[in-house]
Amino acid sequence: MAFEGLTEKLSAAFKKLRGKGRLTEADVKEAMKEIRMALLEADVNFKVVKQFVASVTERAVGSDVLESLTPAQMIVKIVNEELTALMGGENTKLTISSKPPTVVMLCGLNGAGKTTNGAKLAGLFKRQGKRPLLVACDTFRPAAITQLEVVGAQVDVPVFQMGQIDPIDIARAGIEHARKHGNDIVFIDTAGRLHVDEELMEQLCQMKEAIQPTEILLIVDAMIGQDAVNAAKAFDEALDITGVMLTKLDGDARGGAALSIKAVTGKPIKFVGQGEKLDQVDLFYPDRMASRILGMGDVLSLIEKAQQTFDAQKAAELQQKLRKNKFTLSDFYDQLVQLKGMGSLSDIAGMLPGVSGKALEGAMVDESALTRTEAIILSMTPAEREDPSLLNNSRKKRIAAGSGTQVVDINRLLKQFELMQQMSKQFSGKNMKKLGRMGKMGGFGKLPGLPF
Repeated sequence: MAFEGLTEKLSAAFKKLRGKGRLTEADVKEAMKEIRMALLEADVNFKVVKQFVASVTERAVGSDVLESLTPAQMIVKIVNEELTALMGGENTKLTISSKPPTVVMLCGLNGAGKTTNGAKLAGLFKRQGKRPLLVACDTFRPAAITQLEVVGAQVDVPVFQMGQIDPIDIARAGIEHARKHGNDIVFIDTAGRLHVDEELMEQLCQMKEAIQPTEILLIVDAMIGQDAVNAAKAFDEALDITGVMLTKLDGDARGGAALSIKAVTGKPIKFVGQGEKLDQVDLFYPDRMASRILGMGDVLSLIEKAQQTFDAQKAAELQQKLRKNKFTLSDFYDQLVQLKGMGSLSDIAGMLPGVSGKALEGAMVDESALTRTEAIILSMTPAEREDPSLLNNSRKKRIAAGSGTQVVDINRLLKQFELMQQMSKQFSGKNMKKLGRMGKMGGFGKLPGLPF
């Protein structure tokens, strides 16, 4: 995942500070050297690193920090605040025009994922109740129009296209089509190049002049590091972009682009793409990203993912079953499907405080285990799911053959399920009510998908 190396190096630097108890100015400056190297190795712009380290050092060597009872924690707090400020301070939403349609011009280099992420954004706004339209204006890249139609169909968003004619004429016609058909937000998929060139910029400038977009959103590949920052600077100088969407942030990118773009261009990162699936797009929250970089997790985003994925009605039904101690393999399967809908286990674990890539290496998170479990349960009859005691040897062999697994895999699943049933007994009756009261006292309320 992005920032994994940076997180580990920053954690190591903070660990040394915590081990010292009282800190001197020399201790702080030594830690700042390590932080500077960690940021440079993460491909953060060197000018940004210089300014960042200077700001943190200035605040960290003050008497309020060095003479406090927990100076190391105070320094972590300062670094967290400065990282958040570096990435923009707060989430910046897409500007919605007071006179529909809102026109969003998408631009970027080839390979950044402009077409796919345009569909992701359209799908995101459709889920929010908007009526988006995708307009195919990339007449330069072969099959770009076909690709947009395919991904548009997958997110159930209409695509307007007129073939290989002048892209500016297509953009104008697409916006007019949106007005006539009630589409309130239009995403213009423009042409890209393998690198920034005058011909591309001239065409984009002409299109901007012709359609007067509400937003000009630059799609940037986080995997290319400082090249992403250079591209953002070039596009901003030519077009005066209004925001950035970072893609491929789930890969092994070092993360420097996310920490540099706002400082170099002055324009906010508004969205991030974090996977290949068309629903894997999120708003960018600088404070949450800073917390993840420092190994503090991102519980708010985790809760939001749960709210989007978990079915409230099924959660209520599960709560009743747990109260009555009637948790079955069918219920277990439903929970499994909803868990898979939240994304990869590694991504979910990465949002938990204190869980880093190193920690996950020992945990051996096996994504394929979920798929095997799902296949085993689906190979059972409804009666077997309701009453696993029916599963004798011959039935297990049939299920193993149907699911492409071994009998030992089925026995392992049944053992795990038995343990879950034993746990569910602890949540029944008075224990359930007691746990519910404890949750309310803690101020957490009721989390979606959990049985209390």
